Amino acid sequence: MKITGLLLGTLAALAAPSAYAQPVAPAFTTAVTPPATRLPLFKVQQPDKKLSPFTGMTRRHWQDAARYLLGGAFSYVHQLDDPMQFPKQPGKSYPRTAAQVPTEKLEGLCRTLFMAAPLLKEAPGLTLNGIKVGDYYRHQLAQLVNPASPAFIQPRAKDGGPSQNLVEFGGLSVALFAAPEILWDPLPQATKDALAATMLSYGDGPTVPQNWRYFNIFILSFYKSRGYAVNEKLMEEYLQKQLTHYRGEGWYHDAPTFDYYSMWAFQMYGRLWSEYYGRAHYPEIAAQLTANFAPLKDNYPYQFGRDGSMIMWGRSITYRFAAVVPFPLMGLHPEAGTNFGWMRRIASGALLQFLENPDFLQDNIPTLGFYGAFDPAVQAYSCRGSVFWMAKAFLGLLVPADSPFWTATENEGPWTKELKPGTVFNKFEAGPNILVTDYPNIGAAEIRVPSAQPASDGNRGNENYNRLSYNSAFPWQADGPNGEVAMDYVFKTPDNKWEPLRLYTFKKFENGVYYRDAELETNHNVKLHLADITLPNGILRLDQNLSTEPVAVRLGHYSLPNLMGTIRRSTRKVGGYEAQIIDNGTYQLALVPLSGWTKTETLTTTGLNPVKPESAVINVSAQFAPAQPALYATLMLWKKSGGTWTEAELMPVKKLLPTTPNGSATVTFRDGSSKTIKYD
Repeated sequence: MKITGLLLGTLAALAAPSAYAQPVAPAFTTAVTPPATRLPLFKVQQPDKKLSPFTGMTRRHWQDAARYLLGGAFSYVHQLDDPMQFPKQPGKSYPRTAAQVPTEKLEGLCRTLFMAAPLLKEAPGLTLNGIKVGDYYRHQLAQLVNPASPAFIQPRAKDGGPSQNLVEFGGLSVALFAAPEILWDPLPQATKDALAATMLSYGDGPTVPQNWRYFNIFILSFYKSRGYAVNEKLMEEYLQKQLTHYRGEGWYHDAPTFDYYSMWAFQMYGRLWSEYYGRAHYPEIAAQLTANFAPLKDNYPYQFGRDGSMIMWGRSITYRFAAVVPFPLMGLHPEAGTNFGWMRRIASGALLQFLENPDFLQDNIPTLGFYGAFDPAVQAYSCRGSVFWMAKAFLGLLVPADSPFWTATENEGPWTKELKPGTVFNKFEAGPNILVTDYPNIGAAEIRVPSAQPASDGNRGNENYNRLSYNSAFPWQADGPNGEVAMDYVFKTPDNKWEPLRLYTFKKFENGVYYRDAELETNHNVKLHLADITLPNGILRLDQNLSTEPVAVRLGHYSLPNLMGTIRRSTRKVGGYEAQIIDNGTYQLALVPLSGWTKTETLTTTGLNPVKPESAVINVSAQFAPAQPALYATLMLWKKSGGTWTEAELMPVKKLLPTTPNGSATVTFRDGSSKTIKYD
């Protein structure tokens, strides 16, 4: 099977039956009417502070959360024929043509099943908005293969390629495996046979060589388990190829990159497939998948903040807390040494990060965004129902109630003692060359990765991947048209636009320094050696200009959303340098230029931040001169609001020696320690 480079790089082209070479501005709307009654903000009812002292959430509350979100979806269903179709969000999402509407409805149907299936297993008579939930899904499954129904899905054409229908049928197969007694067994044989024919037409076919293979694998596995003839040779080929994506420390490479999604998606699919089919039929592959799952307990939790907050990073951000599903799945076959109380504290905390945010729902449905609607983070392959991929977190409810994931007392793991205030904790993961950092002073997690995705990849060649680092306390901000930038470099191009860095090459992690090289995608004469040193209260950047032609450059700190009506600004003189400081009432950010930079300014930005419409960011700027390996040194610092910066906090550096001819620099800190930066 030959897959083109464009297909590999552009998932948007697979999002629906029609191609995605469409205008960004939608010329088509489904005009779905929102329900008259608005859901109240989610609240943990009768929290159990004994078992869950931090979140109050137990398994029962997870079920409450699943019913809450499913109830929002069912507020659009008044009779069995009503589709799971929701108001289109303005912006780049689909549908953009009438031909895409059946796939839009299919997404809403199949993805809400990730909540419905676990609930129906324990409450088969579940009723929402006056509709028996089990009856609804069985009826809708029959409509998928009814040519007279608006919900009808055409089987894949003989020469048809991968499509969003494959994705949804793969997800449907997960739900069928999870609750066959509810969703499959009661169906008439004719409906079963028709579903098998349609779904296998997609499963027994081409795919995208990444996590998508699991959609084929689940379809083929489910129907094989039900006695249908399937292409076992293809299934085995895809299974073997999935194993080749593993890179160690629990990480799978999603061809062409790493992100939250490549971690949780590969691991969740492998875990569930092994549980429902693999151990019985492919024990060696299931054993390898289990071995690849094992490192998660020692690595993955560190990528979440102390309160469970997840980092806004990578594509498919609108799936939000789906990222926590590996934690409850650890409870399927508990391993010794797993701190299940910490795993559940993280998972429940991430659920509440969104469920308790007043911007999360609009018209009873989660927005396409991070908290509220945020089009810069939306992929063109998403429709409004796509958000319910996040409901995969509730597949954790398939884990038995007596599992230690549910019965262990919540705790904060190493945040209690090991991660001490006044320190910084780095965890380098050599397989994917990722650096995970935890900051005990503010309880935040941060991640650095050597991503290299061109602008032509619309899903990855943007802020989802090109930031210098991503932090759970400071969600990434989109670039502005006038060079406004947060946690990245931007360079002025000949057409007077600002282009961010996208192409990073990992060099090494040595003596607490994370090294990458970077170059501008459109001009390889613009180059940098990057060196990140993490500090208890921030980051010291020691970056070396290697450019061979002049170029205007800007660098940004993280941004702060305007939460209280104003963001306070101030300046401080410290050690001969000037620090600019911003404070939004929750956090303070400070930037201190140490060398190379000629201007520092605090910018007010609008429509760029995922948390609030208005935000502020501190930028520095300069003119890179050619053939001068000048050192551009920058302190990017933070602390919680309510405290005054000490001189030691604002200036942890005692001495900085400029770049030497052999390409090194030396920094000495106030505590007497020093580091020599060797760029190689």
